[in-house]
Amino acid sequence: MGTGKTTLIKAMIRVLGGKDTGHSPSFTIVNEYVDARGELLAYHFDFYRIQSEKEALDLGLEDYFSSGAYVFIEWPEKIPNLLPEDHMALRLQFVDETTRSIEYSGR
Repeated sequence: MGTGKTTLIKAMIRVLGGKDTGHSPSFTIVNEYVDARGELLAYHFDFYRIQSEKEALDLGLEDYFSSGAYVFIEWPEKIPNLLPEDHMALRLQFVDETTRSIEYSGR
């Protein structure tokens, strides 16, 4: 917590042309973002509060993955068996109050 996951995703949505600046979906679980033309751009999930992969499936996660939109997930370790094989993973780590490290893996 506090490593900058939401901040990074907000920046990515902005760079991709998102109309909204983005915010944490901690209580709603998922936020939807559109581009300047109003077309679907991305989904942003925060799975911190889910208890099982079944909960993610009940949300229709597979439909989100097949939507053609970007899908950003905070706390993906809660759903390891549901992530697409070709997913990209960024791991943020707290270094100090002003510094974070980022590790990349995946396609």
